[in-house]
Amino acid sequence: MSLFRVTRRTPLPPAEVWRRLTDWPAHGAQVPLTRTRVLTPGPSGPGTRFTARTGVGPLAFDDPMEVVRWEPPGEGPDAAGVCRLLKHGRVVTGWAQFEVRAEPGGGTLVVWTEEIGVRGVPRAAGPVLGGAGRFVFGRALDGLLAHRPGRDAR
Repeated sequence: MSLFRVTRRTPLPPAEVWRRLTDWPAHGAQVPLTRTRVLTPGPSGPGTRFTARTGVGPLAFDDPMEVVRWEPPGEGPDAAGVCRLLKHGRVVTGWAQFEVRAEPGGGTLVVWTEEIGVRGVPRAAGPVLGGAGRFVFGRALDGLLAHRPGRDAR
């Protein structure tokens, strides 16, 4: 298992950040060779299940996840929210959690924390796995939070 954390600041308000981070199919669009399929009817909340499938053909694997904590941010200067996911896969195990918190003066702080394990990968590879996770999830977070003309004016 490897624990890593990715932190980002964005000018977006907490509610919009939450909406983007809980758009599960959008996560798959940010990770190469990955598609995310939601398995339960919406809206999202505790018990929501989805699977990220990564790879090509026989070299693909599933990363099934379930929302186990769901606390959307409220309104105002102290708005904060937390979402925690458990990974139930045969290949990828662990958990992920993201927190969103209003920043003084506007914008939002996002903290993504994940403990990830890959079956068959020795414990000694933890630092490499953590570095790869930081890189991949950092890029995914950047993509999810990026300005999208015509969509950000909601």
